[in-house]
Amino acid sequence: MIEIGISSLTKVYGTNKIFENVTFDVKTKDRIGLIGRNGTGKSTLLKIIAGYEDYQNGQVFMKKNLTVGYLSQIPNYEDNNTVLDVLNEAFENLHEIKKEMDKIEKTFDCLSGDELQAAIYKYSSLHDSYELSGGYNINEKINRILFGLEISESMQRMEFNKLSGGEKTKIVLGKILLEEPELLLLDEPSNHLDIKSVEWLEGYLSTYSGTIVAVSHDRYFLDRVVNKIVELESDGAQIYFGNYSKYVAEKELRFLQAMKDYENQQNKIKKMEEQIQRYRIWGEMRDSDKMYKRAKELEKRLEKIDKLDKPFIDKRTANFKIISVERTGKEVIKVSGIEKTYDKKLFSDVSFTLFFNDSMCILGENGTGKTTILKIILNEDEPDSGDVQIGSNVKIGYLSQEVNFENEDVSIVDYFSYYYGISLREARTELAKILFTGEDVFKRINTLSGGEKSRLKLGMLMYENVNTLILDEPTNHLDIESREVLEESLINYAGTLLFVSHDRYFVDKIATCIGELENKEFKLYNFDYEGYKQEKQRISERQQVEHVEIKKEKTVSQNKENMLRKKEEQKAKEKAKRDYIKLENSILETENKIIEFENILNLSSDECDLDTYNNIYNEYTLLKEEIDKMYSALEKLHTEIEG
Repeated sequence: MIEIGISSLTKVYGTNKIFENVTFDVKTKDRIGLIGRNGTGKSTLLKIIAGYEDYQNGQVFMKKNLTVGYLSQIPNYEDNNTVLDVLNEAFENLHEIKKEMDKIEKTFDCLSGDELQAAIYKYSSLHDSYELSGGYNINEKINRILFGLEISESMQRMEFNKLSGGEKTKIVLGKILLEEPELLLLDEPSNHLDIKSVEWLEGYLSTYSGTIVAVSHDRYFLDRVVNKIVELESDGAQIYFGNYSKYVAEKELRFLQAMKDYENQQNKIKKMEEQIQRYRIWGEMRDSDKMYKRAKELEKRLEKIDKLDKPFIDKRTANFKIISVERTGKEVIKVSGIEKTYDKKLFSDVSFTLFFNDSMCILGENGTGKTTILKIILNEDEPDSGDVQIGSNVKIGYLSQEVNFENEDVSIVDYFSYYYGISLREARTELAKILFTGEDVFKRINTLSGGEKSRLKLGMLMYENVNTLILDEPTNHLDIESREVLEESLINYAGTLLFVSHDRYFVDKIATCIGELENKEFKLYNFDYEGYKQEKQRISERQQVEHVEIKKEKTVSQNKENMLRKKEEQKAKEKAKRDYIKLENSILETENKIIEFENILNLSSDECDLDTYNNIYNEYTLLKEEIDKMYSALEKLHTEIEG
């Protein structure tokens, strides 16, 4: 079933045409990856589908009563609303049903007859609706989201309005997932998530029961989640079935086929033109109207041919290439036992040596201190203990997550020219390599987007020919094509790399070793990303085996203890039986003695002198007390034997 139909859609901002002639369908269970260069209108198209943007031409059809969840919009909340309050809003209807159920339940004792029956019927109806909608699983669902998106207990209690932009996006994503709309519209859902959370999200979305349209530059995410690719271009949209890897292969095949069709048609046209020319020559040589007529007929056929445009792949991507760099010493950066604590300890005893030509990626969950390590190396932060040594002839270039420039109130070309002391013409030549051309070079830096600033800074680092690059999330804000160009440039980079990234595709291509921050500790893996994952898997499997073995040992130990305990219990029972028999015999002897004393005490006073009587009475009294104790002991032994 078609959930959304988009036909010949056109979007214009002022005189700037964003896209035109966009046509595709979103069908039930589709998982669409919406891709394209930055500026082709991917986010704008999502907003149009969500109803937050209008459009100039074309049509958007939507299934009636379709429920839509849109990530990009951050709603406004009251200041006292906590993160848990926001997540619970996903179940607002269920909470209202529960309140109504509780209200009716309280009236049961006050009603009777038909009124009671009506109340019971209404309560039953509400209960069925509550149960079928998952009302009794609310806490389980929320806990799954809290765990998967790593929303800590402290964050759960925080006011939503006091969160950072990235944290708000994460919470709103959690709320949308809890709402389980029929159509999920996600704009860069993996942004602000670390690798562990992204992998959880991929697993969650891969089994999601609804339909998904996601804008993403994360190629791993697109491979694991989507089953259709819509590539947005300025003059339309191309549809590919399958994940990102299949899209890449299919696009190449389509290009080759289109080029083949174009060349075949060009050959056909050329032959027709040559034949027309020959007919004209023959007509002139023979003065033959017949030849001229044939030439005319062939010309008409040629005019009717729908000529194919020559296919091309737009390679207008940034050139982040460093041709040559000056050689450093063997040890480029040596980190020895650094430790850092702010409100809480981030890490301790971080030690590693980055050698010439290494490409190390530091991985870790958000908040573990990856960026802090980079800043300590750059001397922008001080460690609580430990030190960092920079090797000989090392020239470091740094790209931060948030790029800023010394003076942002000037044009790009003026800044570049002044900063490096080169002419405006030279500056424009260098800027063209990173796609700042034409009027773009006169934009003021403070008007640039985050992606444009990152592109400018990367271009400057390449121009400086630094021999050591420290990059903090370098692919942020870059489209897929620019990421691929950056990857190729860094693969061929002759210097040394230290970087932080959540882009697994990028890490897989670039990293030669992995440093991982986990549980406040740092561990170095001398593998590429795939080798690191395999090693982590081996460690996990080994730990599971060790856990099973420990469990077996505990079981064996427990079984041994149980066996010994049973033996002791059996011994105790056998002893109790022996003691029981002995005690029974003692009781019998004592009772006989008591009877004997009773017979004496029952004699008349003249038959027994007073002293003898008193002595016997005292012994009788003691025996009575003793036999009471003996019966209590006998009862206790009986319990032990039976138990």
